[in-house]
Order: sequence, then structure tokens, then C-alpha cells
Amino acid sequence: MLASFRRLSLLALLAAASSSYASHHDADVDTQANATDALAEEDINATVNATSSPTITEPSPDDEGIQFEHFTAFSSSQTCASDKHASPFNTQIRGVNIGGWMVLEPWLTPSLFYQFLGGDETNTAMDHFSFCEVLGPEEGNKQLRRHWESWVTEDIVKQLAQSGAVNSLRVPVGDFMFEPYGPYVGCTDGAIDYLDTLLDWAHTYGLSVLLDVHTQKDSQNGFDNSGQSLGFQWTSGLSTYPRNLVTFQHWPIRAANWIGEFDAVAINYTTINYDNINHSLNVIEKLVGRYSGHPAVKGVEPVNEPWELTPLTLLKKFYWDAYLIVKKEAPHWKFVMHDSFRFTPETWGGFMRGCPDRALDTHIYQAWQDPAPRLSFYNNACAAKKQIALMERAFGPVVVGEWSLATDNCAMWINGFNDNLPGFPRSPCKYIPCSTGYMGEEQPGVPVDIGKPLQGPYGTGMSGPSFGLCPVDRDWLTERYNREENALKKISAFTGIGHGFYFWNFRTDLYNPQWSYILALERGWIPKGDLNDERIINACHREDEGDFVCEANRDVPEDTIRGGMEYALEEEEKDSKYIYNLRGDELYDEADEIFSSFWESRRAQGATCDFGGAASLSEVNKTHTEDYYSDDYYNVVEINETPIWKITLLVLIGVLVGSFAGFVLAMKLNPKFNRRVRSSAMLRPVTSSQIFRNSFGNLLEPGYTGLTMDQ
Repeated sequence: MLASFRRLSLLALLAAASSSYASHHDADVDTQANATDALAEEDINATVNATSSPTITEPSPDDEGIQFEHFTAFSSSQTCASDKHASPFNTQIRGVNIGGWMVLEPWLTPSLFYQFLGGDETNTAMDHFSFCEVLGPEEGNKQLRRHWESWVTEDIVKQLAQSGAVNSLRVPVGDFMFEPYGPYVGCTDGAIDYLDTLLDWAHTYGLSVLLDVHTQKDSQNGFDNSGQSLGFQWTSGLSTYPRNLVTFQHWPIRAANWIGEFDAVAINYTTINYDNINHSLNVIEKLVGRYSGHPAVKGVEPVNEPWELTPLTLLKKFYWDAYLIVKKEAPHWKFVMHDSFRFTPETWGGFMRGCPDRALDTHIYQAWQDPAPRLSFYNNACAAKKQIALMERAFGPVVVGEWSLATDNCAMWINGFNDNLPGFPRSPCKYIPCSTGYMGEEQPGVPVDIGKPLQGPYGTGMSGPSFGLCPVDRDWLTERYNREENALKKISAFTGIGHGFYFWNFRTDLYNPQWSYILALERGWIPKGDLNDERIINACHREDEGDFVCEANRDVPEDTIRGGMEYALEEEEKDSKYIYNLRGDELYDEADEIFSSFWESRRAQGATCDFGGAASLSEVNKTHTEDYYSDDYYNVVEINETPIWKITLLVLIGVLVGSFAGFVLAMKLNPKFNRRVRSSAMLRPVTSSQIFRNSFGNLLEPGYTGLTMDQ
């Protein structure tokens, strides 16, 4: 009875809230009323907490669709038709994230958070939200402006562009920049002005920008990168010894309340927060309204990393509504959606089928994997190709929005300020002197006190400065070659099959090149240039040599196929008129030849197997011989290196030859040395011998008659 009453009360709440959500947009974009009315009639647990979302492939008969300039959108099925491919996704992204700038993450900029070491419940900040809450709007804004001016500069943007290895920037922004709330009010004033400047720099140096809404009200994942770490609880009162110990817990009770109220005991959502959803859509409207005409902006990602427990039905509904907003005001923008840590065809296959300019973002890290031999990391890097190819076929364009070269979890505070995931890090870490700060001596807490051990407050795990040393990622043996090999394989996987990548991050405060694109370029792990290096193209040669072909999609209309063929032929300055006489299998077979030839010849220059949705990659069945799995190729650098014993022998020979030559010269040119050698009692058996006289007689001083034993 109580359960029934709770359900009825909840349905009433949803019905009341739905009116606000449904009336958010004007008639040509609004498609939500029917969906939310239907929601109120369904079992709330089944709807809100569904782990899968069935894809409707055909619009309902009464859905006339929303007409846009280049396509028609059908809200009943969340699909599109009549796409004219006005802006095909045929150029790969080779990009880098500008993380830690507009959205604070303590592990990226620890210098900004050293000031909170040794704090307690009232004066400790662990994320952007609490940073503004603890410092207040005046001091918080003062420090943020110093940070904004120092963390990203025009010289850095220029350096990235001139490296030849970057053509795009993914810039995390806060929802609070466009609609401030809570402690952000006043604290983040001026952030948009700095963002405007960055966009102008990017345009000046020929870089495109993807605006990534990294934070959401009440957190979409519970991570500090969402702006606010949720759930969170101070536990100092539970400890009486040692005295004055300040403690907290986060990971065991993590929650994400953006989409609704999460029940950590039942592991599900009990309500839907339409106010938060409306807030997020308002942010998209304001962002698009401000930047739709900026030449550097490539597109938008409406939410970063919504956690895996986010109800898919609601998440897809949010994506759909945000997409319609974007396409109304910025018809040529790319619309990038994070996979919610569910990178599977079952989750996203068919979603927004036929809709132009959409892409799926997935984040691929090795830092949270178990320790393993380097070959395991190599194989894992190349294995991403098959999954990306599968998703490209099931959904469409895939972009790896975040990845790094880290293979351990050692970076300080990567799992939260003075905290860590239970059981992490899983490898011994390397310690280096903590950074002296990138903002100058004005920044409070810098440098770290080298006379203090690990300071509180203490989370459920440990990570932090100790006696002036900070943990960073450990080195590999033969670091230069093995780290570079792993980088080449990752780039090969992400660009050889998918639509490109954004490395996380462009820089780090601590010296941690596994997470810094600039440092990785400096160390030669990632080659400078246009990333068309043969080493990149062939890095996964065993994993994919001849394993993929670019083929025409058999489930798209013939007009779409012809559009892709026309693009490819015109790019190669070939006549395309004949394709309009082809029909059926003859058309698709000819498209296979054109698409495959174009992709094979130009993928090194960034071409993708997309052609406006007309083509996708297919895996070719192939039998591998036994030596395919050997380690010879991976060890090519090490095999060709000179063995240690040979190097030692060469050094010894060099020392002996050099010593002998020096002796001869000294005997010839230095009379004093000559006399000392002749008068040395220890060398008398040698210098008085006939062999010595015959060998060095011409080096002896005039009058030398030899030494007798009684001399």
C-alpha cells in the first residue's frame, strides 16, 4: 500500500513538472508534451531506471516532422530524413582538450588548491563549486582571473597550431558561465570574456573549437570535473583518535543528481528534475545564441560524461531536444554526444539515424586498467579500432573525445583532492618536486611546505604532497621507445577508423607528460607534423593490415549514395555524371570501389569513411599465421640495439688504445715523464728489457743506456 501511494504521488509530481519541460521551447522545436504525458502513464521505475532504450526506426504516421533547411527531423522516432549533406564529416579531428581552465579540476591545477591543504569542514575546497563557496565571490573571482590569464595564453594556442599535430580544440565550459547559480554568482564573472578571446586566438591560428558543456547543475556524474563532487560527507566526528583528524568520504557514496534524485541504497532514480533539464537546455540556447556566428566554433557537446546510471530514455530525450535547438540557430555545427560510458551498438545503434552533423564521443583511457606488460597496452590500444568501426556502422561518426598516454593511476588527485578510489593506485608511483605554481608568488599556498608530511583533510584513499614531493605517473623501461609506440598505436586506432580524437590534456601543472600533449610533443612521444607519419599509419599493421574496407551503406537511399560518390569523384576531379544512370546493386558496387579507393588513398591526410553517411567501415575476415602473434615487430627497436657486452668491450678497447697512444705521446714529448718512467723501480723490469728498448728506443732521451739492478 505504501509503495502504491509513493508511486501515485510520484506520478502526480511528474505530471506537474512535465508542463514546465514541455513548454520550454516554441512550437517548431517543442516535441516533449506527448512524451512526458506518456511518461506519466508508465511505470516510473521502468521508465526512469531503464538500462536500455529501444530504438524506434520509423516516425509515427501523424508526425509530419520539423523542417530544417537541409533535413527533416521526426521527434516521434528521434530520426531524420532528406539530409542534403550540407556539411559532411569528411575531415578527421586531431585535437587537444583545454581542460582545467574554465572548469577547475584540482589534479590538473594543484597550485590553485594547495591553499586548502590542512583545512577543515569550513575552509576546504575540492572542486569548482566549493572553491567559489569557500573563497566567496570577491576573492574567488580574483584568483580565477589570475588563473584564466595564466593557464591558457596566446603563445600556447600558437604553439599547438604550429606543431602541425593539432587542428581543433575541445574547450570544457561551465553551465554556470551562461546561467550562474549558487556560489558561482559573482565568482565566475568575466569567464565568457576570456572564452571569447580564446575563440579569436583559435580562429587566428586556424584551429576549430568544440564547446563542451562540462558541468551540470547538481552534477551529472558525481566527479569533480562536473563542477561539484557528489555525494560527499564529512566523517571527522566518527574518529576520536588521532585527535583533530579531519576526514571525509566521497567514492563509496558517489551520486549524480542532475537528471533527478538518486537513491544510493536502491541504486536508482526516484524523481526526475525537470528544472535541471530546463536549465541545461537554456544554457545550450544561450551558448548557441552567442557563438553561432563565430568562425572558429565547430560545434557543441551538451553534456560531458553523464554517468552510466543515467536513464537512457531521459538522456536521449535531452540530446534530441538540444540537437533541435542547435540546428535551429547553428545549422552547420557538429553535435557531439557522450556515450554515457556505454559504448555499445545496443545502446546507440539507430539513434538519430539520418540526422546530419551528429557524432558520438567516447573516452578511452588505460590509466584505470590493471598493471600489465607493455604488449597488453599495445594490443588494447589497437583493439579500439574494431569497436570504433562497429559503432561507426551502427551509429555513425565516432570521436574519441578524451585519451592520454597514462598507464597507471598515479597522477596526484586524479581521483579527487586528497582522495583516491579504493584500491588505487595499483602500481608504485614516482615522486617529483611539487610545482612552484604557474600564477606567480601572489597565489596563496605556493610553494608547498617541504617540511610537512601528507596533510589533511583525508579521504578514503591517499594522494597528495609529502615533504615537498608530489606523485606523478611512473616511467616505463626504455621510456622513449615504448611510450612512443603506445602513442602511435592509439593515434592509428583513433584516426585510422574513427573521425579523430581530442587528447586530454593540453598541459599539466605538475611535470606529467603522460597527460600533457605539449610535453609529449617535446619528448617525441607524439610526432610533430600533420600526423600522417608512416609509423602512425602502420603502427597497428598486425591488428588491421587489410582488415577493414570502406563500403557503401546498403541501408541508406540511393540519393545518399550518389551524393557521397559525387563528393569523392569531384575531389579527385573526375566526371560524376555516369553515376546517375546506375541503379540497385550496380550503384552500390560502384560506390564500394569509389569509396574504398578514396579512403585508402587519402586516409593518411585525414579522410574518413563517411561520405555524408553514405559509407562505413566493414571488417574483412582474415586468417593469421602463428608468427602474427610473435613479439618481433614490437621489439624491433630493442632487437637492433647493440647488446650490453659489446658496448662494454668497445669501451675497454677504447680505453686501452687511448692509454697506449697517450703513453707514446708522453714519452716522446715530455722529457720529465720519460725520465720518471726510466727511473721507476716498479717499471725497471720493463724499461730495462730488450723488447722495451726495441719498441721505444726512438723515444728515449740521448745517452740512455738502461738501468741495472744495482742502480
